[in-house]
Amino acid sequence: MDLPVWQALSDDLAEEAFVVIAVSFDTRAPEASRPWIEGANPTYPCLLDPEHEVADLYNMVNVPNAVWIDEEGRIVRPAETAGTGDEFRSMVAPGGIPADDLQRMMRRRQRYVDAVKDWVRNGVDVRSATDATHTADDAQAFAHFRFGTWLARQGRDEEAHAQLAEARRLKPESWAFRRQSWELEEIGKAGGPDFWAAVEALGDADYYPPPQLAGLDD
Repeated sequence: MDLPVWQALSDDLAEEAFVVIAVSFDTRAPEASRPWIEGANPTYPCLLDPEHEVADLYNMVNVPNAVWIDEEGRIVRPAETAGTGDEFRSMVAPGGIPADDLQRMMRRRQRYVDAVKDWVRNGVDVRSATDATHTADDAQAFAHFRFGTWLARQGRDEEAHAQLAEARRLKPESWAFRRQSWELEEIGKAGGPDFWAAVEALGDADYYPPPQLAGLDD
């Protein structure tokens, strides 16, 4: 979901003990992140995480991802796709996203936002069945990714690409690794032909596994 959606949620829950915290995973932060944040003019905190330390802590593999954390610091729901769905895959078709798909996407997004409000206001137990286990390979993958991004900033491209490739090998489900690796190679590449070819290669598999909330895919 985009920043205005989170702003609306933050405004709706302004009287509650609730805070939205947005995190940018763009490896070219702050330059690449600043226009989006300044354009949205949010009233909630927006953090920059070019080395994906937050992604490592919460095992995030894509954007947008969201984690629900209660007032005692416990994870209520681990990282998931925050109501976003695979309808975007039809953007490359003539005419863009079909109206039915767009409506389905907007309904799912609204139901996700409503679930957040229900949790905050009523304490509804909506714990996810998602496996949030962090493996040794996950830890290694994030270490290689951070080292690779550091090498890229030093202009050591060949070494950087090797580290980033190892991160992707260890955690192939991380689209965040793929997209940021492409972006380090060439600005804009993360949304170019390589990305769309990789999405197409998924076939019937999900790019955004739907959050496990009752009725979210109706």
